[in-house]
Amino acid sequence: MVFYKTDEEIELIKQSCSLLSKTLGYIKQYIKQGVTTMEIDRKAEEFIRDHGAKPSFKGYHGFPNTLCISVNDKVVHGIPSEYELQNGDIVSVDAGVYMNGYHGDSAYTFEVGEVDNDKKFLLKTTKECLDIGIAEAVIGNRIGDISYAVQNHAEKNGFSVVRELVGHGIGKMLHEEPQVPNFGKKGKGTIIRQGLVIAIEPMINMGKKEVKQWADGWTISTRDGKPSAHFEHTVAVINGKARKLTTFDYIEGKL
Repeated sequence: MVFYKTDEEIELIKQSCSLLSKTLGYIKQYIKQGVTTMEIDRKAEEFIRDHGAKPSFKGYHGFPNTLCISVNDKVVHGIPSEYELQNGDIVSVDAGVYMNGYHGDSAYTFEVGEVDNDKKFLLKTTKECLDIGIAEAVIGNRIGDISYAVQNHAEKNGFSVVRELVGHGIGKMLHEEPQVPNFGKKGKGTIIRQGLVIAIEPMINMGKKEVKQWADGWTISTRDGKPSAHFEHTVAVINGKARKLTTFDYIEGKL
């Protein structure tokens, strides 16, 4: 069942998303060579709790940390560890904030030091996939229109789309209906209506689309060992079109 949100509910989700966006902007300073992913996780948790909220991910189905940190060939759900970031790494940081009874969800893939041009192009294309997908989240369209737009842009640039993991509705629960795949056909799926709140999150691989799960039960990586990128916004359908509730402006120095 899809839970369409009232204006008041969307405003509460926006508050969670605002703190989440600030959290990702805050941790950017720690994403550099020699810093462990566990240290980044600790900084994020402190920031979220200091602002009166809770990390959405910590304890969710047993996940042990605040952030999912996935480096290079890790697609999503990477568990923070004592791994020290290296020059040239790309680092997907996926985070959630729970505040005032509602969740926000966002992800950004950061560069560490000097990243090669192939990785830069992967990041650029994945971020474009996100924006192109969001543009399709208008009243009267269907979820499949978002899915098709993401897949088409990724594949025409020579990349592949992960099938096993998808975007989702979000609100009082971290994961709600509908699912929002990054692949699909136009005109298929749930009709987009006023008050729909979804997390759109392209996960795009440099190589083949196949992935594997690690023995830790969480980490997903590419089967061929090639890099993967991940960007995510929480968006609400308001006055006929999508409005981003999360922003990358704190990360990119635009605020």
